[in-house]
Amino acid sequence: MTYDFDLFVIGAGSGGVRAARFAAGYGARVAVAESRYLGGTCVNVGCVPKKLLVYGAHFAEDFEQAQGFGWSLADAQFDWPTLIANKNREIERLNGVYRNLLVNSGVTLLEGHARLLDDNHVELDGQRYSAKHILIATGGWPHIPDIPGREHAIGSNEAFFLEQLPKRVLVVGGGYIAVEFASIFHGLGAETTLLYRRELFLRGFDGAVRRHLRDELSKRGLDLQFNSDIERIDKQADGSLLATLQDGRTLEADCVFYATGRRPMLDNLGLENTSVELDERGFIKVDEQFLTSASSILAIGDVIGRVQLTPVALAEGMAVARRLFKPEEYRPADYQSIPTAVFSLPNIGTVGLTEEEAKAAGHRVEVYESRFRPMKLSLTECQERTLMKLVVDADSDRVLGCHMVGPEAGEIVQGLAVALKAGATKRVFDDTIGVHPTAAEEFVTMRTPVGD
Repeated sequence: MTYDFDLFVIGAGSGGVRAARFAAGYGARVAVAESRYLGGTCVNVGCVPKKLLVYGAHFAEDFEQAQGFGWSLADAQFDWPTLIANKNREIERLNGVYRNLLVNSGVTLLEGHARLLDDNHVELDGQRYSAKHILIATGGWPHIPDIPGREHAIGSNEAFFLEQLPKRVLVVGGGYIAVEFASIFHGLGAETTLLYRRELFLRGFDGAVRRHLRDELSKRGLDLQFNSDIERIDKQADGSLLATLQDGRTLEADCVFYATGRRPMLDNLGLENTSVELDERGFIKVDEQFLTSASSILAIGDVIGRVQLTPVALAEGMAVARRLFKPEEYRPADYQSIPTAVFSLPNIGTVGLTEEEAKAAGHRVEVYESRFRPMKLSLTECQERTLMKLVVDADSDRVLGCHMVGPEAGEIVQGLAVALKAGATKRVFDDTIGVHPTAAEEFVTMRTPVGD
């Protein structure tokens, strides 16, 4: 049978664009359909604009610390609309970059909502297209729980387009998005409270990292309220919001921001017309080669609910393109030792196993930790401390995990991820000469394991 396309990609986010570009480069006839914005969540309402806002929030500390180095600054003034306007301009530039990447790769770009008609056909704006392979890469969408007054709350999508910085913000959630936005709002001057329904945020991260960040955020004046959740939200006569908590307390705010998880974006996708199956969490079920239960349909990225990170979606997209159109170069996506960062203030960087995971896996563990005040702060009043931690297999000496809380943690841990991927031992770390004076050298100068 002759098809219009060898590969039809639904979703022009990081994973979809990567798969489309490389498939076209391998000689395939490729189309990409996108109904919202080129670049997906990461470029438009995710990592890129969030990092820009984090940079903006960090200047308050920089100005304060500059006095210790002899700088006399007039009262600094922050203007939220200027930051948002400049952010929007940069995102528009990146949208154009993604457009050029696709078009210059020979991909047919279709801007509209694509809907599956069956396992090999898609409809967009009344036009029907056939494809040998269809790739679903539609990503995720913020989830706000169904509580009374939920219409008064916002998610991460709306946060990037607020016209003004709220004076009082309630951030609800305990994942990395909640922690990052709490840091952003607080750093930019909003009176910020973080509510989380469990004992401690960032479940799944190393325990020492979680506790250290809790202490550092508290020192900075961020109001952390654990074992707390909102029962209802009411809008008051003056436009402010009154959040009633499950324990009966009430909190007033100008903005209630929810970061309580993301769902797969499957709205009006037409999955019911196909043999694609969902897993028990509602994500698309795929095998190790990203094939769904329909042999012609694949899925990658946030919509399959594995590791929801942009570089992972890129790796998955590359794997799909190679397996379908360049099988001699195919390598499966590798989910081992994935480095990641949380751009809270201070940052978190982590790669490999946590101490808890290593012990649960049966390793006899040695832990090395260093907590110190960074050199940059020695001339200031700031008492922030950095945490660095290595988790080592005591029998093989292999470093199983590296974890950091402190300035530029993501930048530092990226290099360590290469070492872990290569199987570096603690002896290799010890024999590596440090760059002095830097914070990063602590990772190669820790000699004595801490007590259990």
